Amino acid sequence: MAASFYTGPERREFTRLDYVIPLGFKVCKQETLSKLLNGYTSDISRAGLLCNVREKVKEDDILWLSFDRSTLDFCQALEKRALIYQSGVIGKVVRVEPKDDSYHVGVRFITIEEKNSTHIYPKVHFLLKET
Repeated sequence: MAASFYTGPERREFTRLDYVIPLGFKVCKQETLSKLLNGYTSDISRAGLLCNVREKVKEDDILWLSFDRSTLDFCQALEKRALIYQSGVIGKVVRVEPKDDSYHVGVRFITIEEKNSTHIYPKVHFLLKET
């Protein structure tokens, strides 16, 4: 069977940049908040990132992500748009794909405007109180 390639219009709002660096993250749940986990990024855009982690996370989990943003040209735009807390970016898991002994995880950054949404703010609120 021949491979098929998508030739339609780009649907992503922002361009993705291949960007492989170490990543620290926390799952914003009471039972996992004190545990700093590790992985690495695969690509990044102003709206989110794709990362590789060993620990399983679920779609809709809220994550606190810490990574070196100093070399990214669009960091200023990212920081104006995304919810930043203690040098980390808050994001929501939108996709999880098993890959060998790890997971490829798609994360959409939560915007400043979204932080008070009822389905997001309560999960992030205890993160802000506990750390």
